[in-house]
Amino acid sequence: MRVTLPIEELKPGMFVDSVHKQKSGAEVKIKSRGMVRDDAIIARLVANGVVELNIDFAQSDIPVPEKYQQPQEKPDAAKADAESKKQTTPQKSDRTTKSPPAKEKVISLEEEFANAARQFEQHNKQLQMLYGNLTAGMQVDMTLINDISQEIVGSVLRNTNAMAILTRIKDKEGFNWRHMINCAILVTVFAKYLGLGKKVIEQMAIGAMLHDVGHTKIPQGIIDKSGPLNKLEMKTMQRHVAQSLGLTRGAPGITPLMLDMIVSHHERLDGSGYPRRLQGMQISKAARIMAIVDVYEGMTAERPHRDGDEPLVALRYLLANKAQFDPVLVQHFIKCIGVHPVGTIVKLSNERLALVLEGNRGAPTAPKVRVFYNTKHMHHITAKDIDLNEQDKIKIASTVRPLDYQINLSRLLKDHLLA
Repeated sequence: MRVTLPIEELKPGMFVDSVHKQKSGAEVKIKSRGMVRDDAIIARLVANGVVELNIDFAQSDIPVPEKYQQPQEKPDAAKADAESKKQTTPQKSDRTTKSPPAKEKVISLEEEFANAARQFEQHNKQLQMLYGNLTAGMQVDMTLINDISQEIVGSVLRNTNAMAILTRIKDKEGFNWRHMINCAILVTVFAKYLGLGKKVIEQMAIGAMLHDVGHTKIPQGIIDKSGPLNKLEMKTMQRHVAQSLGLTRGAPGITPLMLDMIVSHHERLDGSGYPRRLQGMQISKAARIMAIVDVYEGMTAERPHRDGDEPLVALRYLLANKAQFDPVLVQHFIKCIGVHPVGTIVKLSNERLALVLEGNRGAPTAPKVRVFYNTKHMHHITAKDIDLNEQDKIKIASTVRPLDYQINLSRLLKDHLLA
C-alpha cells in the first residue's frame, strides 16, 4: 500500500518511494528510493524543504498507520474473478500493494490436512526430480515452481497449521529438496502472520523455494560433510548464492523481490554475512525473513550426517544472535510458530504424550494439543484435545523424538488428522 503523508509523520522503518511535495525554492533531489534508517535522515529531509512523501508500506518495516488504512470494499463477482486470474502467475515487480491477504475460505485442520498431505507428498517427489535435473545441467522449471508455490499459499491461507505440521516429518536422505519445500511453507506461514498481502506472499514462497537452488552445483560431499568446512570448502559453498542467481535470473516470472531473497539470505545485520557483507537496513525485510527461516529449518532438519536440533534450540540460537538476525522479526517468528511448533510431539507432566495441533499466540509455551499415549504403561489411549493455556496442573515437560517411542510421525498424523 502506498500512502502520501506529511514529513511530520515520517518514522524510521518507512520506505520512501519518492518526494511528493517540497517547499518553494527547495532543490532537494532524491536519486533513489530507500529505507528511512534513523532520525538523522528525517532531519536532513526537513532541512532540505521536504513537505510530503510517498511511502511504500509494502517494503516498510512498520505497518500502515491506522488513520491511513482504508476499509475493504466488497468487489463484485466480475472484479473478484479478474483479480483471481491476475494472481495465478508471479508478478514482474516486487512493488506490490501490501493489502491484507485475499480472503480464503478458512477451514478446519482436519478438513485441510488430507489435501495438504497429498500435495506435500507430491511436491516432494516433484522437487526431488527437479533437483536431480538441475544437478544434471537442466534449467529451472518455473511452471512447476509456480504451481507448487500456489498450492502451498492456498493451503496456508485456508488453514495455517496443516502444511506447517508436515514440515516436522523428517527424512535424512531428502534434505536437499525437503529444505526447499519446508522453507517455502514456513515463509508463507510467517508472511501470513505478519499480515503481508497475497501477491507478496506468493512471491516470497517462490523466493524461499529457490533460495538454495545453487546447491545443485556444489559437490554433495561438501553439503553433507559432518565436520566444519575448511577455507576452500567454505568458498565453494558460498558460491551457491551466485549459482542460484545464475539459475534464476531472467527465468519466466522471476521478480526483484525473489532475487533479493536468493542473493541476500546469508547477509547478516552486523555485516558478517555474504556475498556483499551488507549491514542493517541495507538488508531488505524479505531477506531478513528468509535468513531466519533458512537457519531455523536448516538447524531442525535431519541430514545424513546428523540429527536435527529441537525447535527450541534453533529459536534460542536466533535469540542469542541479535547482532545477526533482526530481533523484532525473531520475536514475531517465535510467536508465529510457537516454542513447540505444530506437529511436535511433547511429553506432558502427567506422563502422557501429545501432538501439538495449534499454538497460543499469547502463550507460546502452552499450545493446544491432542493427547494420545500413556508413557507409564506404554500404550496408545483414546485421543483427547486439551488447551494447555487453560490448564493449571498439566504442563509440557519436554519435547520427544517420535522414534524414542517407536512412533511413525507420518502414520500418526494420518491416523489422527484425516477427517
